[in-house]
Amino acid sequence: MSRVGDPGERFERLSAGLADAVRRTDGLTGLALLGSASEAGAPRRDEWSDHDFFAIIETGAGPRLREDLSWLPEHERIVLIAREGEIGFAALYDDGHVFEFAYSEVGELSGAVAGDASVVVDDPDDSTAALIARARARAEEKDVFDPANDARLVLVKLLIGVGRVRRGEVIVGGWMVRTWAVQHLVRAIRGRYAGHSTSPGDPRGRDAIDPARRFERDFPEWGARIGELLERPVEQAARGLFDLLREVLEPDWPEFPSAAANALARRVGWD
Repeated sequence: MSRVGDPGERFERLSAGLADAVRRTDGLTGLALLGSASEAGAPRRDEWSDHDFFAIIETGAGPRLREDLSWLPEHERIVLIAREGEIGFAALYDDGHVFEFAYSEVGELSGAVAGDASVVVDDPDDSTAALIARARARAEEKDVFDPANDARLVLVKLLIGVGRVRRGEVIVGGWMVRTWAVQHLVRAIRGRYAGHSTSPGDPRGRDAIDPARRFERDFPEWGARIGELLERPVEQAARGLFDLLREVLEPDWPEFPSAAANALARRVGWD
């Protein structure tokens, strides 16, 4: 069901409401809007965009404050609140809008990574801005591809997944194929074609945290094929991903694990 009214206006109203709520709530010291909720991410925003953010709590107050989320804007319209770990939360509004956020002290986000981010509220020491700077640097450090290793892992996950399916474990087999194999295939393609003038993809504006984000925009033909394959039964999907891996990455690439691909094909009868 589509959302009612102007989604852009609704989005901005919730952003303003978040900032106002953080400023007037005792114990809250900072707010950073992330991803499409940030100023830099605004051009990507559409009716399906959610609010991702860090709400920063003063040191030592986390356990107490996390029990109360009544400060969230338009709280009376929230129909669901769920926790994701100790400091992660999700809130669902009656019109389908979602908040996904960390509600935490600065120290509890020591391992956080961030891409596009706007610091909307901060304390006098600029603690939230410093947190975001560290999270961005951490994301850049992790945003490194090893396409040869990812190609090898695609083969491993496909073989394990097909084996599980043939054993009768369709759920876990599907997870290996549709999630893990696809994740490594996406990474292998991005790494193999990063910086190549002949690449059909454009790395500008891609998500530094999740390589699968905007993959269809950067590699439309291959993205469409992967999407179509994921609609097939698990083993058919696995075979199609295997064929796509070889077609896209093997030609003129000495690092491609051809011997391993041949071994997989023999093992499962795809040769």
